[in-house]
Amino acid sequence: MTVLAEVNGSRSVTEQDRLAWLALAMTPGMGATRTLRAMSRTETPADVLRMPLTELEALGMPASSAQFVHDGKALAAAEAEMQRVAEQGAGILTHDCDEYPQRLREIYDPPPVLWFRGETALLSLPGIAVVGTRHPSPYGAGMAQMLSRDLASRGMVILSGMARGIDTEAHKGALEAKGKTVAVWGTGIDVIYPKENKRLAEQILANGGCLLSEFPTGTFPAPQNFPLRNRVLSGMSVGVLVVEAAEHSGTRITARCAMEQNRDVYAVPGNVTNKNSWGPNTLIKQGAKLTATWEDIWEDLPSQVRIDLEDRLSGSGMGAASRGGGAASLFAEQEMPPTERLVYSHLRADEAVQMDELIERLEGELPSAEIFTALFELELAGRIRQMPGKKYVRTF
Repeated sequence: MTVLAEVNGSRSVTEQDRLAWLALAMTPGMGATRTLRAMSRTETPADVLRMPLTELEALGMPASSAQFVHDGKALAAAEAEMQRVAEQGAGILTHDCDEYPQRLREIYDPPPVLWFRGETALLSLPGIAVVGTRHPSPYGAGMAQMLSRDLASRGMVILSGMARGIDTEAHKGALEAKGKTVAVWGTGIDVIYPKENKRLAEQILANGGCLLSEFPTGTFPAPQNFPLRNRVLSGMSVGVLVVEAAEHSGTRITARCAMEQNRDVYAVPGNVTNKNSWGPNTLIKQGAKLTATWEDIWEDLPSQVRIDLEDRLSGSGMGAASRGGGAASLFAEQEMPPTERLVYSHLRADEAVQMDELIERLEGELPSAEIFTALFELELAGRIRQMPGKKYVRTF
């Protein structure tokens, strides 16, 4: 018995079936659509490993791909890959596994194999893909984190790509709510990108989340991988939320994939003078739903999805308030002590204010010691965030 039998995450398919799926996924020249077409023409996936060359070509394989399979090179590659997967403490899901996300099966070219670490049960739960620029404004970063936190606290899985910027803020928002999040990578499951998000990946797993990829172990972050990753993000989701994206950005690909896959598109409006507002503002003009609070998405969800989420929250004995506190809102104004309220009134969500500038603004009204204390309390309460360089922004 090979190490394949030891890898978790599949239903009761045979070991040879799983090897066959992986063998075709590792075969040069095949790709998702050719692999799925070939498998649809066999009685069982394992038949592919026993076919003569002429029958392999009759399945629609290019001659070089058929030769690769016939010579046993595909099988050898699959067995070697499974050895590496087992060493990483990871697993694979093939297209015929129960845990393979049902929504992803519905798209035109679903990956025949998914590599994962973490909880695969999340992959079929209702989720929102949160995407956007790698260089967000304080306003964009705050909105991504706030909306992800509020939706995760209500049982929605937050899907994103763990890239710098909006993706990172989305995952952090879900983790802050003790909710579930899935990071879909454009690299192998053993190649963390960007490297500075290593701790974030560990936190996602520690909190019961999942890391997912359609690429074999060792795959480096090649530019062509990320558009492929984006179709998986949108394909797994109920809808896609866009928070800041420039005119020419990968986020546009995700939004287009969502539309082609008949997924809902949501967009956070932005300042028209900010180049990163072009993407969401244009999407809103084209029919995407303007999104300012979690309610804008929640009210737009299919009825059955909303019922399922509410039932799961009720069943766990944890309502939205107990999981994530009251709903944060773009317009929320909770009761604050006078000193904190005064400091808060001089901060904005769309522009960071440096501490020295804040002290100067409040000169004659508050001593610096009280300003420091107010900033500390506001940050603890989650109303503001400290940015690099001792700059502060509102979170909502």
